[in-house]
Amino acid sequence: MTPVLSVRGLKVSIRTDEGMAEILDDVGLELERGRILGVVGESGCGKSTLIRAIMGILPRGATVDRGEVWFEGENLLAFSEAELNDQVRSSRIGFIPQDPLLALNPVFKVGSQMLEVMRWHAPDAKDPGGKRGGERRKAHVARLVSLLRRMQVPDPETALERYPHQFSGGQRQRLLIAAALACAPGLVIADEPTTALDVTTQHQILLLLRELVAEFGISLLFVTHDFGVVAELCDDLCVIYAGQTVEKGAVQAILEAPSHPYTRALLACHPDRATTFLGIPGSVPSPLARPAGCLFAPRCADVRPLCRTVRPPQALAGSGAEVRCVQFA
Repeated sequence: MTPVLSVRGLKVSIRTDEGMAEILDDVGLELERGRILGVVGESGCGKSTLIRAIMGILPRGATVDRGEVWFEGENLLAFSEAELNDQVRSSRIGFIPQDPLLALNPVFKVGSQMLEVMRWHAPDAKDPGGKRGGERRKAHVARLVSLLRRMQVPDPETALERYPHQFSGGQRQRLLIAAALACAPGLVIADEPTTALDVTTQHQILLLLRELVAEFGISLLFVTHDFGVVAELCDDLCVIYAGQTVEKGAVQAILEAPSHPYTRALLACHPDRATTFLGIPGSVPSPLARPAGCLFAPRCADVRPLCRTVRPPQALAGSGAEVRCVQFA
């Protein structure tokens, strides 16, 4: 089966006052239609940069040095800014941001913000022979109300006339999920959308996302730092460390038998498994000064002399996962 999204050998650098910072270095992942792929890693490992590279919204000074981002048979890195805006963002790839309060403008009603997206990116937005302006807007309002009802937003008929501060945190997150689905995209990218929510609301949002993937036939790229969320929601997993993919495969196989030392260390930090409060010794290496050899070697409990001199290639582990470690090379 051809994946909906395939990132191959992606390398991204950002120019800084201290030199070029290698944020991503050989990241690869694949997401099949109708599945949920979790991307896991500590802060500073490049998860947000990966999302920005896929959507073509890298910050000024950032460059893609090599690699490909294939989406539905097209390399997005070959698209111009205008083509990404016109053909990809919102219309084919939806986005759920991390902070629902910052993502919504507090001075505009929720409906005006969501309808503006649909005005430019809905499937009928570029249909010259379609409905007229007023009729089209009514159709968009009807779709939004239907989505809000499906998201279990209270009183969806009047919700569009309210301001963001009139909703709770969980309700605002449901609004953003509805906005991401409003233009019927094939792929939705979620950037840690449950981080700011309480445990009960987080569980409800995760159940809702799982139902929506099956109901709308979309693919979901879910970025998180929480293995509990991964276990509850995702089908497949990609573990990123210091801008590199270090392990990827089926979630259940990796959770039962993690192969890379970093994956094992992350799992050992989860509250359900942790035996101490120490976490992983050390910190993610600076993108301005990557160590020679394996990037995880300075923090690895299983380090060998070879690890400090050789950059390990990806190899197949017994669980079926692809692992970047000299133990499997």
